[in-house]
Amino acid sequence: MRTADVHTAGIDEHGGEILDAQSIGVDLGSRATLVQFSSAFCQPCRATRQILEQVSGLVDGVVHVDIDAEANLGLVRALDIRRTPTVLILDSAGHIRKRASGLPRKADVLAALGELD
Repeated sequence: MRTADVHTAGIDEHGGEILDAQSIGVDLGSRATLVQFSSAFCQPCRATRQILEQVSGLVDGVVHVDIDAEANLGLVRALDIRRTPTVLILDSAGHIRKRASGLPRKADVLAALGELD
């Protein structure tokens, strides 16, 4: 399985894109929110889900939400999601701070969360 590096999202001088609880269907985490876009037959999506669930269980204030890309095409288009899995890491205010396409490594997700502090 290929892994993906977690990298800084393209954030413009206006602060970048912001997601709220209404747009993702859950309350934002007090520290961060891990937003995963998945599709039904995506094997790496299952592995990504396990990693992100582990991370959200380990780190206080971190919430994981898995969004069905096919059922949320408007959001997929608005965020330029081109493949699954794609993971967005939001700060506590909902700003997209990091983005990964493909299977992320647990250590990379933890490091990215550490950079939010």
